Amino acid sequence: MTTDKLRLLPLGGAGEVGRNMWVLEYADEILILDCGVMFPEADMLGVDLVLPDITYLRDRLEKIQGILLTHGHEDHVGAVPHLIGDLGYPPIYGTPLTLGIVNGKLKEHRLLDKVTRIPIDDSDPFEVGSFIVEPFPIAHSIPDAVGFAITTPVGMVIYLTDWKFDHAPVDGKPTDIAKLAELGRRKPLLLVTDCVRVESRGYTPSETTVGEAFDNIFASAPGRIIIATFASNISRVQQAIDSAEAYGRKMALVGRSMENNSKVAFELGFLHAEPGLLIRPHEMNSLPDDEIAVVCTGSQGEPMAALSRMSNRDYPHVKIKPGDTVVFSATPIPGNEVSVSQVINNLFRLGADVIYGSEAGVHVSGHAAQEELKMLLALLQPQFVVPFHGDYRHLVLYRKLAMNMSTQHYTSDNVLLAENGAILEFASGYGEIVDKTQVGYIYVDGTTVGDVGNVVVRDRQMLAKDGILMVVVSVERASGELLAGPDIVSRGFVHMRQSTDLIEATKESVREALLSTNGNAETHPDSAYINRKIKDAVSEFLYRETRRRPMVIPVVMEV
Repeated sequence: MTTDKLRLLPLGGAGEVGRNMWVLEYADEILILDCGVMFPEADMLGVDLVLPDITYLRDRLEKIQGILLTHGHEDHVGAVPHLIGDLGYPPIYGTPLTLGIVNGKLKEHRLLDKVTRIPIDDSDPFEVGSFIVEPFPIAHSIPDAVGFAITTPVGMVIYLTDWKFDHAPVDGKPTDIAKLAELGRRKPLLLVTDCVRVESRGYTPSETTVGEAFDNIFASAPGRIIIATFASNISRVQQAIDSAEAYGRKMALVGRSMENNSKVAFELGFLHAEPGLLIRPHEMNSLPDDEIAVVCTGSQGEPMAALSRMSNRDYPHVKIKPGDTVVFSATPIPGNEVSVSQVINNLFRLGADVIYGSEAGVHVSGHAAQEELKMLLALLQPQFVVPFHGDYRHLVLYRKLAMNMSTQHYTSDNVLLAENGAILEFASGYGEIVDKTQVGYIYVDGTTVGDVGNVVVRDRQMLAKDGILMVVVSVERASGELLAGPDIVSRGFVHMRQSTDLIEATKESVREALLSTNGNAETHPDSAYINRKIKDAVSEFLYRETRRRPMVIPVVMEV
């Protein structure tokens, strides 16, 4: 009988939506569950992506046995090419479509030959170190998604993220309820589950209801139909193709990620279309408008995505015009609402008919609602539950939902609310948050990972809020006496020509500060001291006069 405890900790995805990554650790072995990105929040200026913080793993690299991926969405696989090298290139396990999407990312980063990818079947168990992993199919908004039942020396852990009970999914593979019931009979120790739709009553509608909405639009739209959705939402793309086939339209797939993911899905048989249905974007010009359909990226208002460029008349092959019908087949990720609204407004200005919002029926969630979450607990009856893939309020509401189930006996001791960095330990009949490791945000800015830290982002926030003021002076090296200047350059603070009085008064504050500095002939102030003196004097003066705090950058030239 083992005396070691099973250790579990989230490096991302707990108490937030995105960058899912969990560490499952027993003795000298570690399994990583998912490796995703989060899109930046509005105040993360200039940041492209946010990655999980893998500091905990850096001195444990030799323990890592592999990375298990549940499905191909960015928030579960997007960090793989950015972090795989720092993790020591462990093998990656995933279903064919998931690995196909990951392969494209690794190829783009020139890492394909460095990473071992091991395809798995959604019903065949396999071993990773001393862990026995049983994948099983789950319904989500992308095909080939799986959950994992992981047998460890202290009990079974079920990792089930981004799922719902869809009995008629587009790919024909519903969540395997029989398998869940069978796992429940084996008395699992722990369930780690998505809870982002715990606020929604009832059941999440089937993905096929979107196809019915598409059919209604295709039956009545007078001109071109342009559907924006996530590039990884392969099931949604298939339904758009089905509607185009039914109503005699040709279809173009537009946007780099849309083209790449669709190519992988066609090659693996997860997408299918009649010969001749798909056309290249430039071929649309030779067809009547009522014979054209487009599926594109840009449902989140991303500035360089296809739909955003169309809304700004910047896309070469599609110029929005009256008669076009544009469909937003997605809901805005929190933080993207403003940019999505801007795109919708621009499309309306160009004369398009825009269909968006939950009432239109053109989007359904891929996540389980309240009754499905209850049903899962009734089927599995785990000793402990750790909800994640939701904001903190979702975790609290999930615990309340579990504790209110009359057929189960969950308490706050069984439903553990773990935020990023929490270290949980489990053994038979025992589960507790025992510690916390420091985790932060790792930013991707352009091609660099981690070069932009919290300090840089704070500087950018300050620059965006109050601007910058540069003060240039020349001083005598020995005495610190002011020889030339000060000259002042302002960007994002005040307009130089319209604020001459303030600028002159600021210069005078610099002169006074330097006069007090070299008043004593015995002192020989260095440039670092003069820098600080200028910065303090100008910052204090400007705040007193304007109640604003621009970033003050002194430039001291010693002569």
